[in-house]
Amino acid sequence: MLNINLIRENPEVVEEGVRKKGYDAGLVDKVLEADMARRELIVKVDDSRKERNEVAGAEQRTKDIEQRGREIKEELKTLEPQLKELEEQFENALGQIPNLPSDKAPTGAGEEDNKEVSVWGEPDKTKSKDHLEIGKTLGIIDFERGVKVGGFRGYYLKNEGARLHWAVLQFAFDHLIQKGFSPVVPPVINRRFALLGGGQFPWGEEDTYKVGEEDFLVGTAEIPLMAMHSDETFDLKDLPKKYVGMSACFRTEIGSYGKDTKGLYRVHEFYKVEQVILCEADEQESLGFFEDLQDNSEDILQKLSLPYQVVILSSQDMGKKAALTYDIETWMPGRGSYGETHSNSIVLDFQTRRLKIKYRGKDGQVKFCHALNNTAIASPRILIAILENFQQEDGSVKIPEVLQKYTGFSEIRPK
Repeated sequence: MLNINLIRENPEVVEEGVRKKGYDAGLVDKVLEADMARRELIVKVDDSRKERNEVAGAEQRTKDIEQRGREIKEELKTLEPQLKELEEQFENALGQIPNLPSDKAPTGAGEEDNKEVSVWGEPDKTKSKDHLEIGKTLGIIDFERGVKVGGFRGYYLKNEGARLHWAVLQFAFDHLIQKGFSPVVPPVINRRFALLGGGQFPWGEEDTYKVGEEDFLVGTAEIPLMAMHSDETFDLKDLPKKYVGMSACFRTEIGSYGKDTKGLYRVHEFYKVEQVILCEADEQESLGFFEDLQDNSEDILQKLSLPYQVVILSSQDMGKKAALTYDIETWMPGRGSYGETHSNSIVLDFQTRRLKIKYRGKDGQVKFCHALNNTAIASPRILIAILENFQQEDGSVKIPEVLQKYTGFSEIRPK
């Protein structure tokens, strides 16, 4: 969440940022109203508590003093619950405010306003088959039985398809471990506080599976990796924290109704390798790590020899928690276009304020860490690009060289 002092001191700046994210700037007024009401009541409660202590410590216990003590007790019985309620109203109002977009992000209403940053590789536009046809011919993807068992957007990966799935995930995982990231397999059932703290709630609740009263299936390992250090304070020397998590991910895709209804592009469950960094609250350092994460993802795609383009997302296309986001879109011949496969975001202290993740600087001052997250690879979506880009005229599919030590085979041939 945003620093309340920023909202108090620069409401116009915050309102403009909220508008750029596509939200009603009136949210800022609601926060300020709730803030004012709770601050006024805090003064009343503090004064009453102070007087209560004075009365309790009085040397002479007169009837008037005892009467006043009883009155204060009754006052606090009313005021303290009111304050708790106002605090909750304030926290809820503040939690509705999205992160402010960076000046580097183009202002826009959606993906049509995204800006191309770079292109790598030359797409082969002669490839004709899509991954649905390839998967069926090779006997490695079964959508019919997937839907029968798993429902809409269900699928089976079989035989070499299953091995290719695990190979690409393990390759990315190993690649980032070699880059100095600590490997983590996090829990995918998380409590509500983790999703609120990570900024997935309140905006993404409709796309999240609920499995208990306060338990949810996460859509990305970023959420449990961030929540892992909630309510912790580091020494500066212990930063940055660099994690690579591999986990199953679950999304209802209600918010994407009608989009990409066939194939592996948009499914309810998948696996992802995620990069997360916690660092010092220095914007230049954060931007440096942002570029490092971007380089890591691009390096993975280049080693896979997959053509791609990088785009910077417009203010309304990026996530509500992000200040700046780059997406990587990989060439997918079956779509005849690039498809999103990676996302890289700098979040600043938006998540760490919610989760109370802090560090003690050289001057002894306690500050909130900055946070970044990045998709290293997600499967089975990346399998679309691999199968379609490496399809051969005889119906076989070549396996990228870097994956062959993980798959144990160099090609998949029709059955």
